[in-house]
Amino acid sequence: MSRVLVTGAASGLGAALATAFEARGDEVLRTDVVEGADLRLDITSDDDWAAALAHVEAAWGGLDVLVNNAGVAGGGRLDVATMDEWQWIMEINLLGAVRGTRTFVPMLKRQRSGRIVNTSSLAGLVHPAGMASYNASKAAVVALTETTGHELAAYGVSAHVVCPSYFRTNLMSSLRGADTALAGVVSRLVETSPISADDIAAAVLEGLDRGDEVILPDQPARDAYGLKWSDRATYDAVMRAQAAKLDEVGA
Repeated sequence: MSRVLVTGAASGLGAALATAFEARGDEVLRTDVVEGADLRLDITSDDDWAAALAHVEAAWGGLDVLVNNAGVAGGGRLDVATMDEWQWIMEINLLGAVRGTRTFVPMLKRQRSGRIVNTSSLAGLVHPAGMASYNASKAAVVALTETTGHELAAYGVSAHVVCPSYFRTNLMSSLRGADTALAGVVSRLVETSPISADDIAAAVLEGLDRGDEVILPDQPARDAYGLKWSDRATYDAVMRAQAAKLDEVGA
């Protein structure tokens, strides 16, 4: 039985991950900023992270799995997205995971065990047009995770990053940005995806059981990332064609 803390666990992928861990018999602390969580945790607040650490120490005396899952959707073409949008998405998607990692690393080092699981996105590996801020925030989460794994390996702590493609979730409810053309395109991709949050959560646990450091939990994600590595010219052509379509929609 593992002791698991999941951020953004009141809904969407966070809720699905929490339920999947619980189904295996794990103890799960669901945290979020909205009702439905066991503990309120604003991942941009150092005070909230300190309170989460104190709660874990008092209740469990340690932690086996930290899941930095909470995040927001955003993006926009380079000349449309504002600097406020960039700062907002980086504060949550990147620095939220940084704060969580920094909070619990001393505990994990002391106990010389544990896993850190960061939810990124296929956008952290494959970078479509119109989504520079989101892509950059999620690519940074990939880099953070790899670095964490290198630093903590000697302490018996592993790091894993989850990079799903579009799946049905309520993430779009957090979408912000001046680029309404992008919002419409992305929302349609999410709403029409045949993949559910439960599907992604099940694949994530399978990846953790295998010890995968980069978890691509769905076939579209694996196909897109595979194309980037196997045929860069075709990948670039696909991405640039999508960029042209976005410009047509947003003109």
